[in-house]
Amino acid sequence: MEKNYYDILGIKPDATETEIKSAFRKLARKWHPDVAGNSPEVVEKFKEINEAYEILSDSEKRKKYDTLRGMFNNKAKTENQKTGNSQSRTKSDDKFEKQHTQQERPHQEYKKQETNTNSRNNANSKNAFQDAWDSFIKKTREAEKPKQNKYTAKKINGSDITSEITITVSEALMGTTRTVNILHTEPCPKCHGRKFANGSICAYCKGAGEMSVHKKLSVKIPERVKEGAKIRIAGEGNQGLNGGKNGDLYLIIRIDTESSPYKYEGLNILQTIPLEPYEAVLGCTVDVKTPTGIVQMKIMPKTMNGQKYRLAKEGLEKDGKKGDMIITVSIEIPKDLTKEEIILYEKLKLESKRNLREKIHE
Repeated sequence: MEKNYYDILGIKPDATETEIKSAFRKLARKWHPDVAGNSPEVVEKFKEINEAYEILSDSEKRKKYDTLRGMFNNKAKTENQKTGNSQSRTKSDDKFEKQHTQQERPHQEYKKQETNTNSRNNANSKNAFQDAWDSFIKKTREAEKPKQNKYTAKKINGSDITSEITITVSEALMGTTRTVNILHTEPCPKCHGRKFANGSICAYCKGAGEMSVHKKLSVKIPERVKEGAKIRIAGEGNQGLNGGKNGDLYLIIRIDTESSPYKYEGLNILQTIPLEPYEAVLGCTVDVKTPTGIVQMKIMPKTMNGQKYRLAKEGLEKDGKKGDMIITVSIEIPKDLTKEEIILYEKLKLESKRNLREKIHE
């Protein structure tokens, strides 16, 4: 006789998927070998519970199981009815046999042979249904085997990851190498993405089937990269399942132009620095920040607004060649002049006899 999976899980034949899952979880926790002991009886019971759940939790398998089980039960009822009728006919035949002569005994012998033949046919039919049932269970178990192996189950490709990376203007021009920290997913090492382990929800990933993992990557940024450009790093996205391909990592380039005090012209770095009027007139020494560090630059007396100074070999470097750093002077008047400074400007006004706009009117 076949196993009654509904009785094993303690549910009715019309139970819903939720009821099936709930019943399975309760029984799996109760009969798990880690809880109930590792005796042969417990192991067999736990195996039986899992087998019942595998059939009833799958709609197609459950449908086949119900169909085959219904055919088996109906055939059994039919056989019982035939057996009962045969027994009734046998008793009647005995009475009938006593009332008739010896000449009709061959007819009774024929009926007995027919009854024996029917019994053998019923037994053969019952064995046929049992064979069909065993074949169904065997095929079901064989179909489940590939799912237990992540290498033979259906391959699922991993999804792509998109992230942004911000670089400076000089890095965009010259190229650079950056270390990026990426958060991606990997299959759970315990359940291998199946979400269940040992007949219950995987405790390691809590049924998610995957884990979030931080990974550091060294990424090369090509020279002259543009704002919004995408850099593709193959295979560094989320990992695939069951041998599926990993996704890709896409880095979107953002160039920080606001915080950079520089502009660029080929390998030359351009920068504008402010000077107070007295610095431009008298000359001074100013600190200039270059890619290699702080450099002191001498401003000559009587420097004009817009005048340029060149710091040789302080620009960008490429293929063994170095550019220069070109400084443009901007003479600016501070907005927070003191009274004493204003008085000095008044004195300068009285001392000055020049008219810088005289030639404009000629």
